[in-house]
Amino acid sequence: MKRRSFVKTLAIAASVAAIFSSSAFAQQKSVKVGILHSLSGTMAISETVLKDTVLMAIDEINAKGGVMGAKIEPVIVDPASNWPLFAEKARQLLTQDKVAVVFGCWTSVSRKSVLPVFEELNGLLFYPVQYEGEEISKNVFYTGAAPNQQAIPAVEYLMSKDGGGAKRFVLLGTDYVYPRTTNKILRAFLKSKGIPDKDIDEVYTPFGHSDYQTIVANIKKFSQGGKTAVISTINGDSNVPFYKELGNQGLKATDVPVVAFSVGEEELRGVDTKPLVGHLAAWNYFMSIKNAENSEFTKKWGSFAKAKNIAGHKDKPLTNDPMEATYIGVYMWKQAVEKAKSFEVDKVRPAVYGQTFKAPSGFIAKMDEKNHHLHKPVYIGEVKADGQFSIVWKTKGPVKAQPWSPFIPGNDKKKDEPALMADKKV
Repeated sequence: MKRRSFVKTLAIAASVAAIFSSSAFAQQKSVKVGILHSLSGTMAISETVLKDTVLMAIDEINAKGGVMGAKIEPVIVDPASNWPLFAEKARQLLTQDKVAVVFGCWTSVSRKSVLPVFEELNGLLFYPVQYEGEEISKNVFYTGAAPNQQAIPAVEYLMSKDGGGAKRFVLLGTDYVYPRTTNKILRAFLKSKGIPDKDIDEVYTPFGHSDYQTIVANIKKFSQGGKTAVISTINGDSNVPFYKELGNQGLKATDVPVVAFSVGEEELRGVDTKPLVGHLAAWNYFMSIKNAENSEFTKKWGSFAKAKNIAGHKDKPLTNDPMEATYIGVYMWKQAVEKAKSFEVDKVRPAVYGQTFKAPSGFIAKMDEKNHHLHKPVYIGEVKADGQFSIVWKTKGPVKAQPWSPFIPGNDKKKDEPALMADKKV
């Protein structure tokens, strides 16, 4: 009897130990996510804050118990504005760090660099910046704008009476895939509106370019031929010298308005914006939007920036469009994981379809069920003297993305569904 009692006691002790061990494991369970943004080099001016936005969202989620009881562990890498290095870092995150998802990239050349890696290794990337379209991958969710959610509405506004009735256009961009493809789309769009090639000037500068004196002088000269507007797809820290040169040469918005697709509150931080009042930007979110969701978002960011001692933002916290798109992406991934009850990419991916999130823009952001792009509102804002934007035009509600621009020949035959066929078996 004593032996039986002893064995029973051991069994009970083992069971208790197992339960305790299981509980302890549950408390320690975690999931790694990758953050792939340039923290140095020409794109750091724009991308660093997106890394911090992901960290803020992770802190919020972890404070509420994580994802399916798992604590999120961020793995941060710095591709240093080096496009081939983006691919190397992406492979590292997926094969060595074993992350469940990656939030990252800004430029299209960086996204194009990592795309084959994500498709080869079946990784999942949430890409948070406006881009040129002409792409769908089952391994990427695009939470920034497609051309019909930014570029096309902006040009339509410039051609309207309210936008000044522009009839001549300077397409000025950084020399890589996003500006060149976007301008190909815009040139075709302008042609469909009766604008001849002679009234379109196309100019490109390399990443990190800083001397815009001649370019701005040429814009002034070109504008003498009729009502002119500049469409800027300049990316990174080159925006600072460009806008400074506009001010230096007195090129005012009343003379030649500039509408930017990659300039927001963060890029204008280091610029004297008083001479730039009235110039424009087209986005899906501005910090100046007034609603309860945005008030909460900006307040949380201000508190996070102060607590984490984030340079620039601890004293003057700013939010912008790619930050909102990043924030939406993190929460949509979380919601999809909980719906799929799994961190596995092939189960999470279809669970993202149709996900919604009450965004700081004030609208419900929805992930399209077929094309991996968000339905988003469009805003056009004017630069104010304090570096914020006054909204001068907006859509009535969210706009469904058109990844394949109708202004590119042959796109009418392209469909969203084929890229997603693999999910029909999941």
